[in-house]
Amino acid sequence: MDATKVITDALDRFRKVRTSPLILELDLTEGVVEGPPTDPFSAVMSMRRPRLTDLLSGLKRARSDDRVRALIVRIGGHPIEFGTVQELRGAIQAFRRSGKRTVAFAETLGEFGAGTVPYYLATACETICLQPSGDVGLTGIALQQHFLKDALGKAGVEYQVGQRHEYKTAANTFTQDHMTEAHREMMARIAESVTEQIVAGIAEARRMEPTRVREMIDEGPFIGAEAVRAGLVDRLAYRDEVYADLKAGVRSQTGQEPHLQYVTRYHKHLLGRKMPRPGEQVVALIHGHGAIRLGRSGRSPFGGASMGSDTICAAFRAARRDEKVKAVVFRVNSPGGSYVASDAIWREVLLTRRAGKPVVVSMGDVAASGGYFVSMPADVIVAQPGTLTGSIGVLGGKPVIGELLAKVGIATETILEGANANMFSLTQEFSEAQWERVNAWLDRIYDDFVGKVAEARGLDRDRAHELARGRVWTGADAHERGLVDELGGLEEALAIARRKAGLAADAPVRYYPKLHALERLRPAESSEDKAEAIARVRLEAWGPLAVLAARLGLPPYGPLILPGTWVIR
Repeated sequence: MDATKVITDALDRFRKVRTSPLILELDLTEGVVEGPPTDPFSAVMSMRRPRLTDLLSGLKRARSDDRVRALIVRIGGHPIEFGTVQELRGAIQAFRRSGKRTVAFAETLGEFGAGTVPYYLATACETICLQPSGDVGLTGIALQQHFLKDALGKAGVEYQVGQRHEYKTAANTFTQDHMTEAHREMMARIAESVTEQIVAGIAEARRMEPTRVREMIDEGPFIGAEAVRAGLVDRLAYRDEVYADLKAGVRSQTGQEPHLQYVTRYHKHLLGRKMPRPGEQVVALIHGHGAIRLGRSGRSPFGGASMGSDTICAAFRAARRDEKVKAVVFRVNSPGGSYVASDAIWREVLLTRRAGKPVVVSMGDVAASGGYFVSMPADVIVAQPGTLTGSIGVLGGKPVIGELLAKVGIATETILEGANANMFSLTQEFSEAQWERVNAWLDRIYDDFVGKVAEARGLDRDRAHELARGRVWTGADAHERGLVDELGGLEEALAIARRKAGLAADAPVRYYPKLHALERLRPAESSEDKAEAIARVRLEAWGPLAVLAARLGLPPYGPLILPGTWVIR
């Protein structure tokens, strides 16, 4: 009897999924992952978090699905970075323009804390509902920088760092006791640009004057009731009330009981119905996520992903050889890293274009320094207005901790064979000759970077240098200056790739390379084998200088790295 009931209930649920009107649920409380897991550790860590590409694809399909009647977006909990917020916001707005109802619900948008970016995301929906005990932390954007020079000096640590040029400020944390003029100018413009985007978005969505939105940012944060009176929130209600009212609305429209389904589940059901056609022409989607390093991509057990040159290069080589692949979208979400690894990826992107397959870069939250280096040879670069990009520059150096070691009673003796054998020793400063070699290295990298930018972007070298100098730009400012071609997200990049390849507007997209279980287990035949694109758990990224870089307190992934820690959320 019990078994019969279980089967009956399962069949009933299946029937409802196939025939009932749908209310899709976009649950963002656990955050979003950028792409498919690249290694077992990533798979475990992202098990309960929705994948951005699945969400975008599901929402796009739902716009034209008559069974889908509404969308409810749950916001709060895990913070989401600004570029991803803009990507999701655009997808929700497109769904809303299809004429279907959209509701945002949050227990709070900043519980005694900042909530500007989550609120900006909520305004993509027609209606915003807040739990009665919640708040709206609309307080603006703050970018903070700590400076450790004086503390390190007291400990007996001195830094020797070279940078190209004044805006490449990653080492300023250790070499300065305040913001330099260039550092302050760059950060102030980024905060201003992001605020402009947020104000414009809220003003349009809530039908307010931008000047009034700017005033409210200075007046915030808001208690729930204050937010309703100010027109920031439509209703104070608990989750059960919001969901019940939305279901009742759909029920009254259709005469049927609606079925609630996550967007990710909806997307998977659609995929299950679509059988791949033999020999179908596709767009390959290659994900490059994390700091750029030599070797394989992967994720550290201690947090942080890395984009390995071996993995990304193998993926591009496989895409070039695959006759079904007619274009490539390269999704870049990286603050940069190793110059040599970036240059290897740059070459494979260029070779793919020369092979007649268009390459379109879709920038995520950040694609700066090395992240811009690997992007610039593409046919088209697409970025969100709030993407952090540029940072065309280089830095390198070391801390000198000999005095610190002496203070704590540690003596050091060295046996040398070679005049510069101890060049990278942390116990003594660079000699004059060694410092000349460091600067020659920095000049060579910077000249190569700027020269490639000039060629790729159709700029003269002086203009490329003016836009470079290590400066970080928002996507909006980079677009105005010709470093980015289009403003938009992954869906826009895929549409451009399809057009450039002469494919249908709904031509399928395939993560690349897609490996079967047996292909993952077998050893690669050669470096040309697509099995070489498998990632793994990794810890370091500077190659033989990994330990040195970690001790430096400098970015541990290479000389082409975004200066500082940049998280806008």
